[in-house]
Amino acid sequence: MKIICIGRNYTDHIAELENERPTEPIVFLKPDTSILLKKQPFFIPEFSDQVQHEVELLVKITKVGKHIDKKFAHKYYDEIGLGIDFTARDLQQQLKQKGLPWEKAKAFDGAAVIGKFVSKSKFSAIDNISFSLKNNETIVQKGNSSLMLWQFDELIEYVSKYFTLKIGDIIFTGTPSGVAKVAPNDVLTGYIEEEEFFKIRIK
Repeated sequence: MKIICIGRNYTDHIAELENERPTEPIVFLKPDTSILLKKQPFFIPEFSDQVQHEVELLVKITKVGKHIDKKFAHKYYDEIGLGIDFTARDLQQQLKQKGLPWEKAKAFDGAAVIGKFVSKSKFSAIDNISFSLKNNETIVQKGNSSLMLWQFDELIEYVSKYFTLKIGDIIFTGTPSGVAKVAPNDVLTGYIEEEEFFKIRIK
C-alpha cells in the first residue's frame, strides 16, 4: 500500500506557516513503516525537538485506477477516515531551506496515524465534513472538508496522473490550522463530527 499525502490544502494552515499558496496540489509519500501500530503510543523521535500534530481526513482507495477523471473519482473510494501526519517541523524547515525532500521530517517510523474508517454514505455531503483534534481534552484543530482547496475527487484525479492507485492506498488530504508541538503524556483524540476515530498517547 501507498500513503499519499497532500500538503497545503487549507488556506488557514498555509497562512500560519507563512507558506506560498500552491497552484496545484503538493504531493509526498510515506512508507508503510511510518504507520503507527494500533494501540501503540507515539514516541517522539530523538532527532527532533518540534514534532507537531496535523489532523487530516483520509480516503481509502477501493479499486485500481490510473488517469482517473474527476467525474469518475467517486467510484474509487467508499470510506472516509481520520489520521495524523506527524511532522518534525524543525527538521522540515532545515530541509526546505536547502531545497531537499521532506521525507526525513514526514515519513519516519510512526509518523502516520490511521484511525478507523466509515462509509462515505454516512455523510450527507462529503464536501461538508467537520473534523477536529483534541489534545488533553482541549480542541486544538478544527476543520471542514468544504475548506479544502482541492476536494477528494480532484485529489484522486490529480494524484492518479502520476501514480497508479491500488486497492488499500490511503490519501491524507491535508490539515487545517492549529498544528502544534506534542509533548510526553499528551493524549490526542481525533473526531469526525462528534464520533471518535482515534486516541493516541505521546511518549
